[in-house]
Amino acid sequence: MRELSLHILDVLENSLEAGATRIDLTITEDSASNRLIINIQDNGRGMPEDVLCRVVNPFFTTRTTRHVGLGIPLFKAAAQRCNGDLTITSQVGVGTRVQAVFELNHVDRAPLGDIKSTLLGVILSDRGSDLHYRHQVDERVFEFDTAEMRELLGDVPLTHPQVRDWLDEFLTEGFAEMYRG
Repeated sequence: MRELSLHILDVLENSLEAGATRIDLTITEDSASNRLIINIQDNGRGMPEDVLCRVVNPFFTTRTTRHVGLGIPLFKAAAQRCNGDLTITSQVGVGTRVQAVFELNHVDRAPLGDIKSTLLGVILSDRGSDLHYRHQVDERVFEFDTAEMRELLGDVPLTHPQVRDWLDEFLTEGFAEMYRG
């Protein structure tokens, strides 16, 4: 995949398919340690040990609509290509954690890409899941939690056109401020 945001979207979709009602996505770009760390944790159904051992195999998937599962293996290969790695931990009934580590300035590291569209896709999917997002670039942090947003909005859904427009603007401004240096 040309952008890391697409790998992130794939893992977030897996979390939603696993019935997660809460997903925590943390992205840390640390110039001092030359590391990009992407951490995704959910409270979905989790995976038994036999599935967890096979999840990085591209010819394994739990989906019945296809016979290959390339998302996680490609994400792992992208991290390893950049002097990093991908680890997955999971516990049945508790959830799953995926962490990908990259050398931040590695010549082969794909750009983060359109993370805003990835986030909006998940937030507006209306699948009953809340997303806590924290993105740190050195000392600057952009963070939000859809559970807090829902509480403030009351009966107004996140998919309401005015809320959707506000979310788009909020994310645009948040990313601009974080990368302003």
